[in-house]
Amino acid sequence: MSERSTEQIRELLDSLYRVDSGRILATLIRLLGDFDLAEEAMHEAFAAALSLWPRSGVPGNPRPWLISTARFKAIDTLRRRARFDASQDELVRYLEAQSSSAERSNENEEDSLEDDRLRLIFTCCHPSLPPEAHVALTLREVCGLTTEEIAKAFLTTPRTLAQRIVRAKAKIRDTPIRYEVPSPQELPERLGAVLQVVYLVFNEGYSAAVGAEVTRAELTDEAIRLGRLLTELRPEPEVIGLLSLMLLHESRRAARTSPTGELILLENQDRSLWNRQQIAEGVALLEKALKSRRFGSYTLQAAIAAVHAEAESVAVTDWGQIVALYDRLVRIQPSPVVQLNRAVAIAMRDGPEAGLTHIDAVLEHGELADYYLAHSARADMYRRLGRTAEARSSYEKALALTQQEPERQFLQERIRQLK
Repeated sequence: MSERSTEQIRELLDSLYRVDSGRILATLIRLLGDFDLAEEAMHEAFAAALSLWPRSGVPGNPRPWLISTARFKAIDTLRRRARFDASQDELVRYLEAQSSSAERSNENEEDSLEDDRLRLIFTCCHPSLPPEAHVALTLREVCGLTTEEIAKAFLTTPRTLAQRIVRAKAKIRDTPIRYEVPSPQELPERLGAVLQVVYLVFNEGYSAAVGAEVTRAELTDEAIRLGRLLTELRPEPEVIGLLSLMLLHESRRAARTSPTGELILLENQDRSLWNRQQIAEGVALLEKALKSRRFGSYTLQAAIAAVHAEAESVAVTDWGQIVALYDRLVRIQPSPVVQLNRAVAIAMRDGPEAGLTHIDAVLEHGELADYYLAHSARADMYRRLGRTAEARSSYEKALALTQQEPERQFLQERIRQLK
């Protein structure tokens, strides 16, 4: 092959890495039982392909070639270690036996690869691991983000995040945590933890905690990709509901900020900028989840988002239906934030006086004392009621509690308008 072909091989391998590295890594972790060894072996296999394929040609099915090559690279690594550590000998023999049987049978390869990905997601979100490790491991091992990318998104140092990942991998190895999909009895609780991680990743991208940007598209994209993967692998109603919710929220991305980066509230957004394709897919998924009659909080939140998505304006939004959906959501997820969102919906249905009464009741409980959106919502009620001094005080309290620059600019502008 020519030198130009080498460049084509590099492009092909870049594409394979983007699309398939998650599947390949998940399978190697199952085969090798070691996250770090699997990562090292996978990268060596891609390097070997770049060296060999320009001369030997691209295999008909590149993924099994990469998995097989990575496995042999791992065996070589373990053989070298075995010279210094006799306990590695048995593992080398086991992997060699496994390799020969794997080459004799490539049946159901696609099924086993997808099962491997599901196993990997559940392993990364195992209840024995600390919650902060769930997100870091999932983004690193399932999504393939670098430590630097994850650290930047979650406003921590790469070193801190790397230590978190190292400790989590050590716990998986030493406990040991079994690399498997939970039993039907364990699944509801374990699936809940996985969905929580996916939604946490989405929310960090959708409404970044601090910084100059309102959103981080790379994180919402990864969360939606994870949602699609989970929907393919485990099409439970709440998995479908979560994917619907994320798509419906994401559909508003282009309308949420001005060209100069200012935050635009839902009521002022140009709805012609909303992504109709994402809305249609989100609504179709929602209908599928609702038909099951076994849905939970993600599906109810998706139903609320769908009412907004299908309304032509704030004025014609069915606020009565939204309040009714929040009433159901409060029963199954009675969190202060859900109560606050319900209070805002009541204000839109019944007026700012009614909304203020409900917001005050939520704030009296104290859990949202440091939540800037609660004070911003209260300020908005005062503003609509013409109670300027109280509105300014609440906006200033909200301003002191947020570190996100577009939110700060928005609140500062509201305070200026009151003057």
